[in-house]
Parts: sequence; C-alpha cells; structure tokens
Amino acid sequence: MIQKPKTESAIDEIHQIRREISDRFGGDIVAIANDAARRQAASKRAVWQPKTPNRAGDGSGETERSDDTP
Repeated sequence: MIQKPKTESAIDEIHQIRREISDRFGGDIVAIANDAARRQAASKRAVWQPKTPNRAGDGSGETERSDDTP
C-alpha cells in the first residue's frame, strides 16, 4: 500500500480508495458489487443479517407515523 501523507484526512483517503476501485472497474457499479460479493464469499466470514428486512419507503424521506404523532 502506498504511504499517505499525514496531512491527508480519513475522508480524503476514503475518496481516493473509492476512485481507485471505480477506475479498476471502469466505473461499472455492477462489476464492483459482483467483485465485492465474490471476495466476501471467498472470505468465508459471517455476514450479519437483520432479523427483519428493511421496508422500502416512498422516497420522501419521511418515516411512517401513527395517527397520534404530531
């Protein structure tokens, strides 16, 4: 791994790594996801699974509220 300057923030480092990964796959998000899934399966590490699946929202960003919530 290339040594990063100490002045580089963690956020800058994350952005740089994301650019490198994107460049490696030509920006193809499906190829990136497939590679990540392949590497995860090869690792044989346990993956956390929620007991209940996430519910899709309507895209408004609002959460479901009961009638008595102001």
